[in-house]
Amino acid sequence: MRHESIARHQPEAQPEPTPTMTPTTVDLVVPVYNEESGLAASIEALLAADTGRATELTIIIADNASTDSTPVIGAALAAAHPTVEYVRLNRKGRGRALSQVWQASDADVVAYTDVDLATDITVLDPMVEVIRSGLADVAIASRLLPGLAISRGIKREIISRCYNRLLRLSLGVGFSDAQCGFNALSAKAAKELLPQVEDAEWFFDTELLARAEWAGFRIHEFGTDWTDDPDSSVDVVDTAWMDIKGIVRLRTSGRARGGGEVPAPNTGAQILHFVDVGIISTLLYAVLFLFAVQVVSPTVANIAALLISTVINTAANRTHTFGMRAPHHRFVSQAKGLAAFALCFAFTSAGLSLASGFTGEWASIATLAVLTAANLAATVVRFVLMRTWVFARLSRPEARDTVESARAAQEDAQHV
Repeated sequence: MRHESIARHQPEAQPEPTPTMTPTTVDLVVPVYNEESGLAASIEALLAADTGRATELTIIIADNASTDSTPVIGAALAAAHPTVEYVRLNRKGRGRALSQVWQASDADVVAYTDVDLATDITVLDPMVEVIRSGLADVAIASRLLPGLAISRGIKREIISRCYNRLLRLSLGVGFSDAQCGFNALSAKAAKELLPQVEDAEWFFDTELLARAEWAGFRIHEFGTDWTDDPDSSVDVVDTAWMDIKGIVRLRTSGRARGGGEVPAPNTGAQILHFVDVGIISTLLYAVLFLFAVQVVSPTVANIAALLISTVINTAANRTHTFGMRAPHHRFVSQAKGLAAFALCFAFTSAGLSLASGFTGEWASIATLAVLTAANLAATVVRFVLMRTWVFARLSRPEARDTVESARAAQEDAQHV
């Protein structure tokens, strides 16, 4: 009876299976160089944080030609964890490692984090989601948005903010933090952008993001807590100098917003380019002064920082602002440029006299602020001197045309 009763009932309709979302594949690169002391702990922390994500995450250790035990540790981690890979590069260069590994990736999203894990790793999930959903092509973590818990020294804070402000002024970019150490890109964006990026070291991030914005890719920023690594091996001064050279390269040979080439130095462009160089020189002066004042008196630190930044300022203005790339009269230009040194020294000496009464914890920073203001005031006078005296002979288009015509005539005469 029971079987007949059951047989007479139609089978209940089975609910249709819920469609499952295909996980987004993510290659997270960790570039390393001689990180034997902290590599294992960092990778284990990344693995522990990889729970509950709607992604297939692969952690790739990109070894930049380490000479310590990093290769052994990296290979062991890859052998012990199926979601960890180890890649060995024979040449140093953080940007080179990221470019090579990313270009070899077939993941939907490529990302990277610094091995010190200074950035909160939980920001990876929303970064991947905003790219997966199509709302952005590039996602970056930022330490410079308001309301964040940031732990780092006052020097690094000032340098970072000055650097990112410089990027906005000189390259016309809109993102707030170029070097937080935690970025992600869609596969499409990576494929298009990576072949264009020339830098293979620390300027890689900045160039990649600038070219992404210029090409029209959508960049989304995520504010993140950040803790400075006190044992960082990064040379701040050397890195800052490399960044400055990278900015000048992008300004002079890169592509401007919208794809147009950076304009030739006519009168209007000269002013813009002079401002670029002036900002870079002022930033360089600030960095040099901050470090020098720790070991010598403010007066000596001012002279040393001013002299170095003046020589670099003259060389940069010679090629970038006034378009003089030939080697002729280079030393004459420098000799005349040193006259600007005397002018700036007078301005900054007055600033030092004003700041001599500063005391307390913020005395060095207040002194630097006064000296920076004095430098900016001297910049206006310096431009007039450079245009009318230092580079006057070849700064005008008609003068350059005359010289080029004379050279052409001389060459023709030699061939007759």
